[in-house]
Amino acid sequence: MELIIENLMKTYANGVQALNGVSLTIPQGMFGLLGPNGAGKSTLMRTIATLQDASSGSIRLGDLDVLKQHEQVRRQLGYLPQEFGVYPRVSAEMMLDHIARLKGLANSGERKQAVDALLQKVNLWPARKRNLGTYSGGMKQRFGIAQALLGNPKLLIVDEPTAGLDPAERNRFYNLLSEIGESTIVILSTHIVEDVQTLCKRFAIICGGEVLYVGTPHDAIKMLEGKIWAKSIAKSEVDDYRNTYRVIATNLSEGKLFIRIAADENPGNGFEHMKPSLEDVYFNAISTKMDLVTL
Repeated sequence: MELIIENLMKTYANGVQALNGVSLTIPQGMFGLLGPNGAGKSTLMRTIATLQDASSGSIRLGDLDVLKQHEQVRRQLGYLPQEFGVYPRVSAEMMLDHIARLKGLANSGERKQAVDALLQKVNLWPARKRNLGTYSGGMKQRFGIAQALLGNPKLLIVDEPTAGLDPAERNRFYNLLSEIGESTIVILSTHIVEDVQTLCKRFAIICGGEVLYVGTPHDAIKMLEGKIWAKSIAKSEVDDYRNTYRVIATNLSEGKLFIRIAADENPGNGFEHMKPSLEDVYFNAISTKMDLVTL
């Protein structure tokens, strides 16, 4: 099964164009959607999740028309939004049982089996009877994945899932998403480059509502081989360098300002050749849409 998005457009009533001709083909597995805040990622995710309409274009999930067959799509969809609330005085076990009822799991035996299996899957079984209000940020995210997986969805959407997690919690979340992606279409929407590089075989960069790149992290990095250069400069020189070179990123380190530029040939002037990274790919792609990117 594939998710096929063709020429998707979304313009809000206030005239803001959030999506401008987005076309993507997303197969089974982990697919990253990388872009800055306000790039259109959440608008795209909400549209795929049938929570808002598009202005034009089409989305198909297998044989289903996502923009028209909302109820049928929702039966095959799991969604973890960027922000979701929990009832702090209800246990994870009771809350999942309630959500399972809402998703149509009427048989109590089947429902208990599904809830228990998910609590084991997301490593919340030891804390299943604890109230959700006592959970850490990482535990709440894992609970969010559990509720999204109820009903065995064929498509799972997770929007900025690792924002605010500490390194250990993020690593556990990476492992969980990787396991899920073995049998499900998983769309990971994020502005964190590390998330995409760690988890996704394919990804897209979106900025200003437009798709700027689609491919693999390896191929994306390879495109910039021999084209990334860096040097330390004084803060007062930033504007001069930006007027002369294609500055894709700046980075303050130990009181010094380092700039990275993209150039097909050695620019001289003290610049040193650098091995490209996926961050360079990302910043290079969005530099035409944004005035300044500061790491």
